[in-house]
Amino acid sequence: MTLRHGISKLLIGSTALLLGTAGFRTDGSTTPTVAQARTVTQSQGVGAPVSGAPAAGALATSARTALAALSSAVRRLSDPHALENAFHSYFAFKAAHPNDVKKPYLYFVDYGLPNTQPRGYVFDMASLKVVDGPFTVAHGRGSAPAGTSIPTRFSNAIGSAATSLGLYLAKATYAFHGTSGGRPYQSIGLQLAGVSKGFNDNALSRRVVAHGAPYVTPSRAGTSKGCPAMEPTRAQRLLPKLADGGMVFLFAPDSKWMSGDPWLDADVN
Repeated sequence: MTLRHGISKLLIGSTALLLGTAGFRTDGSTTPTVAQARTVTQSQGVGAPVSGAPAAGALATSARTALAALSSAVRRLSDPHALENAFHSYFAFKAAHPNDVKKPYLYFVDYGLPNTQPRGYVFDMASLKVVDGPFTVAHGRGSAPAGTSIPTRFSNAIGSAATSLGLYLAKATYAFHGTSGGRPYQSIGLQLAGVSKGFNDNALSRRVVAHGAPYVTPSRAGTSKGCPAMEPTRAQRLLPKLADGGMVFLFAPDSKWMSGDPWLDADVN
């Protein structure tokens, strides 16, 4: 937990009477959402927006609206805040870099779920609809010991063959060439630029891309070199939508990443 999050919890408790029911989750829980906590924090002067920057209240509103519209379409999550983190990060980056986010699509993967379960979605963040999902997605072979299905090790290091968590900006598509079971195959590939500094910003140099792969089937995803690979036919359909301005968010309930990713803790846009 970051210091900012700790301060937020204290401030939320002291201002509960002022917030009333608006300070609580819509599912009836008395635990404030991350976005609501950030709003309270800023109202108390902690992490206040810089001059000329949009207030975090607008960011919280956008994230809450997306969450309300899309959460019911998501079957299962490894963490109750996974979608909220994805939407907060998406809108924070979009507000900070509006010229980079040229398309409204967000590819979300919950790597807290096993590779035998569908854990990927593509959302239209403009119409707030599910474009596709859930579907199976591969994780990096360096992220899970042999024989296990849930990745627990995440790395930004070159040569790690591990999944890197965080937010990515989708770049160009290209002709991807890979091997599976010793046999070569071709698919569409999508270049990814990691924008979560320190966690995935080596993606381009590591050649971590989204692509189709024959080892990903509707019932099980094999392992990649760190790429969020999907079924080949699905890749042909979805990756062009994301190309040149869409975004990707790879989630897992990893404490180190959750406490350090700059977009998860972005108070201003």
